[in-house]
Amino acid sequence: MTTEVDQGNRDSGSAKDVRRLDRVIIRFAGDSGDGMQLTGDRFTSETASLGNDLSTLPNFPAEIRAPAGTLPGVSSFQLHFADHDILTPGDAPNVLVAMNPAALKANLPDLPRGAELIVNTDEFGARALAKVGYESNPLEDGSLDGYALHKVPLTTLTVEALKDFDLTRKDAGRSKNMFALGLLSWMYHRPTEGTEAFLRAKFAKRPEIAEANVTAFRAGWNFGETTEEFAVSYEVAPAASAFPAGTYRNISGNLALAYGLIAAARCADLPLFLGSYPITPASDILHELSRHKNFGVRTFQAEDEIAGIGAALGAAFGGALGVTTTSGPGVALKSETIGLAVSLELPLLIVDIQRGGPSTGLPTKTEQADLLQAMYGRNGEAPVPIVAPATPGDCFTAALDAARIALTYRTPVFLLSDGYLANGSEPWRVPEVEALPDLRVQFATGPNHTLADGTEVFWPYKRDEATLARPWAVPGTPGLEHRVGGIEKQDGTGNISYDPANHDFMVRTRQAKTDGIEVPDVVVDDPSGQARVLVLGWGSTFGPITAAVRRIRRAGGHIAQTHLRHLNPFPANLGEVLRAYDRVVLPEMNLGQLATLLRAKYLVDVRSLTQVTGLPFKAEQLASAFKEAVDDVH
Repeated sequence: MTTEVDQGNRDSGSAKDVRRLDRVIIRFAGDSGDGMQLTGDRFTSETASLGNDLSTLPNFPAEIRAPAGTLPGVSSFQLHFADHDILTPGDAPNVLVAMNPAALKANLPDLPRGAELIVNTDEFGARALAKVGYESNPLEDGSLDGYALHKVPLTTLTVEALKDFDLTRKDAGRSKNMFALGLLSWMYHRPTEGTEAFLRAKFAKRPEIAEANVTAFRAGWNFGETTEEFAVSYEVAPAASAFPAGTYRNISGNLALAYGLIAAARCADLPLFLGSYPITPASDILHELSRHKNFGVRTFQAEDEIAGIGAALGAAFGGALGVTTTSGPGVALKSETIGLAVSLELPLLIVDIQRGGPSTGLPTKTEQADLLQAMYGRNGEAPVPIVAPATPGDCFTAALDAARIALTYRTPVFLLSDGYLANGSEPWRVPEVEALPDLRVQFATGPNHTLADGTEVFWPYKRDEATLARPWAVPGTPGLEHRVGGIEKQDGTGNISYDPANHDFMVRTRQAKTDGIEVPDVVVDDPSGQARVLVLGWGSTFGPITAAVRRIRRAGGHIAQTHLRHLNPFPANLGEVLRAYDRVVLPEMNLGQLATLLRAKYLVDVRSLTQVTGLPFKAEQLASAFKEAVDDVH
């Protein structure tokens, strides 16, 4: 529970109380045209600048532009910030800002009794209420009596604040999100300078719009300071003890992944080539990388998914770090070229930002259901290593790790992120350049094999004994001419071969190369040493799982936890770890895909906890399941 301590007046000029909180969960919700994502982003940026730990959950409509005021068109942004280490965007908001009836109806079921509810009363007309199925006005019928309801005419107040601007009422009303941001910034003592500078920069080409938004923002702040509707404001101290010394910034998963790709290319001393086709929720990586040509980054927005990966694989053949970004539907289209990359044995990163499926499914919602697609979604025996980040900031490190594997072992590598990580954000410690890994590779420069008659030749499939990687020869290097293609190659020479024994050997060699990839052992967090239940996770379930495990331990329970980054190959000690516990519980945002793989490989009765709602697990939901598992084995 959030604790509150009355701190008295903010200063001698204010009669309002200031209360100290250890954490707060705020959700902004409105129509997809109400600017809720921008509002949440700005509140998050100012919260990060104050040094709070934070975690965010943007929730976008699945339709490009659903009809205004309808439930499918509701957009929300949830932010959890605290004076201590936190791991999730929170299970339920303490504060809900609802800009219209649709936002209220869609989000009210998540709001606990007693929470604060700020509602834009201007939008609660009969037509808007009827559009979402309200038979009576919830602001007047007593149905919201269990909440701390604040009825605020946000649109009217914004229009009044902007009366001196040459704007229509409709145009002035568009700034109501900035009024709401100003009000919440006052309530939680967020800085204002950064937001004002941001607005002036964003609307630099239309200074009158910039000043209108700044004015609305200030009006919201002043409204909070002067109205009797809000008698209390709140402070959340910086989370100084949660962060080791260093330079921090707020970062989303897609931004961290883009930076990780750039860093990997620089560490490898290679140009970075991205061949991509825009697709939600991966497009931000394309947008970000296109801004960094000065780092040797070349981005190609292809006409389709197949062309995007084809260009990336061609760039890898030419000596670049080739990358393609997509989501599940795009992976399906790219599958033949991924198989070609397996056959050619060239380094290629396939970044899959998973979303709800099947087919085009739930484009803006999160899921972890592409694991089996990444593992087996190709014809023939075509093994591909798989790496999965655990948090938004971890996407940076995962990109470096995926690049290490691709470059060292000459193989395509899947990097499985998801919509929750991609759009969510957290404080991220900027790494020291000196601490980044050395990923440089040696290209083939001359002959590497001597024939029986003493002739020195270049064999494109002569392998490194330690890694089984073949040499990487840049086209145009004299004497290193060689053939590539999808037909099976003869071991060593790379010539086309239909020999059964050779094919068997090449298939087994490619599998052995993947199986032999060096990945670290899993580390189990079991502080008591008495746990009989192990919770295993992968990808973005890390935050909710860890938060739930902490709850069990605070209540006196003994429970162990470990998390997988490498899903192919598995860490060498994974089987031993799984068999060391009486019960293994595995939460996944699918119907049990990793559990299926683990049961098959290790013959361990892994118990699945599954969810495919398009939303991340809640910590309380997992804690209840974990407690039941702990109780069952005692």
